[in-house]
Amino acid sequence: MQHPNGSFLCSPSSTAYALMQTKDENCFRYLAGIVQKFNGGVPHSYPMDLFEQLWVVDRLERLGFSRFFKSEIKEILDYVYGCWTCNGISWSKDTIEFDIDDTCMGFRMMRLHGYDVNASAIQHFMRDGQFFCFVGQNSQGLTEMLSLYRASQVLFPQESILEEAKSFSSNFLRKKQELGEVADRWLITKDLAGEVKYYMDVPWYANLPRIETRHYIEQYGGDDDVWIAKTLYRMYNVSTNDYLDLAKLDYNHCQKLHQSEWLGIQKWCEDYNLRDFNLYNDDLLKFYFVAMSSIFEPEKATERIAWAKTAALVELVSKYFDETSVDQKKDFIQAFNYGATNELVEVILKTLSDISLEVQAVHGKEVYPDLKHAWNTWLMNLTIEGDNDLVPNNEAELLVSTINLCAGHSSSDGLNSLPEYVSLTKLTNEICNQLHQTENFKVGKQNNCSDEKFDSIDLKMQELVQHTIKISNDEVDKETKRTFLTVAKSYYYTAYCEPTTIDNHIAKVLFQEVV
Repeated sequence: MQHPNGSFLCSPSSTAYALMQTKDENCFRYLAGIVQKFNGGVPHSYPMDLFEQLWVVDRLERLGFSRFFKSEIKEILDYVYGCWTCNGISWSKDTIEFDIDDTCMGFRMMRLHGYDVNASAIQHFMRDGQFFCFVGQNSQGLTEMLSLYRASQVLFPQESILEEAKSFSSNFLRKKQELGEVADRWLITKDLAGEVKYYMDVPWYANLPRIETRHYIEQYGGDDDVWIAKTLYRMYNVSTNDYLDLAKLDYNHCQKLHQSEWLGIQKWCEDYNLRDFNLYNDDLLKFYFVAMSSIFEPEKATERIAWAKTAALVELVSKYFDETSVDQKKDFIQAFNYGATNELVEVILKTLSDISLEVQAVHGKEVYPDLKHAWNTWLMNLTIEGDNDLVPNNEAELLVSTINLCAGHSSSDGLNSLPEYVSLTKLTNEICNQLHQTENFKVGKQNNCSDEKFDSIDLKMQELVQHTIKISNDEVDKETKRTFLTVAKSYYYTAYCEPTTIDNHIAKVLFQEVV
């Protein structure tokens, strides 16, 4: 029971009782050290290094400004990874009483950051088909089940323990929602019910960063969050108004930039007379919103704007091709490649020129030939005759290529010919094509698609997640691979969420200032 640091369960009170009974020198050394550290008082438990650091990273990421602390986050996760065991982790490196809350938070964080962690650690907390926070417990708390649910969604293929964890935790959370019992035994926070609702309504595959941040800023309690143990206590490294104030400042700063970009995209639409091609403002707004919610950082404006414009032009060309003959399609491609007169082709070529000039200014690279080649590849695919449900659209490939080119990559890097890149392209095209069909089905039927449709897509998403977030020695760099997942998640979002939900998100995320 006694830990290497001299404590019992890292508990000052338990250790003090043991000292009174045994006069153990290690107990005394532990207590004397923390009394000195905390200037005469002691916390209810010490140390809580793993818990505190993991929850700090979680808060920074959900509040939307973790990009300012990349090196610090890597240092934290390296430390946690060094403490990882086959049975998970505890709240402290000095504690061997592993718990599901810290294990799931650590597992999720490290997996998303590319560390090699095995999901079998979660098996340690399962008994008779149920999951518990500690081995030997007979009940569950809400926040640990939320941690389990969030962790279960970053599964790789064949990880059955995470499938079981997802089923159990989602059923547990939904039942608590139905009973109106969304309260926790460990934490008193501002809006736990809102957190649970968001994650139950929006699966991780459909969870776009800016949408999550906008909701979490309203749910985060800052200084008012209180933890429950032997006494009520606060953790100011985890819950602090400093984080909240910084999150609001950063969010509103980014939002003003995004609103300015939206005005610029509307001007682009007007300058090129895209209304004449039946490009509606609502559709244009949706294209920009999805791009902005996926890639929100100010320094990535080139990628974001190019994504939105490309998506809009893809929509126009797809509609045009749906209404034209094979010969007319070939004439269109001929005009695209050789400069023959076609109004829509002229818009595309001028837009590609605009994008390439912006990339040249930001990255010093000429990408116009590569952009045009990516478009030609997509256009040629559109001429394939057959059932639209069977012939892939491959617009996801075009979006990924555009985003990567705007990030400063080029075909001269040899990227597109690498086997891993080719494999990721094929898988992403398959996923996004299925999701696109699902979205069309939903709109046509005016209701949600069956869960079976998403179940089949989820299996491929598991494979994509594994290939894009796991750090390897392959030649395709991490950021490039993540683009495939980013685009796939954007398709999942539009296919999964109802149009009214998307409209509400647009109003809240893009136009409502955080106060």
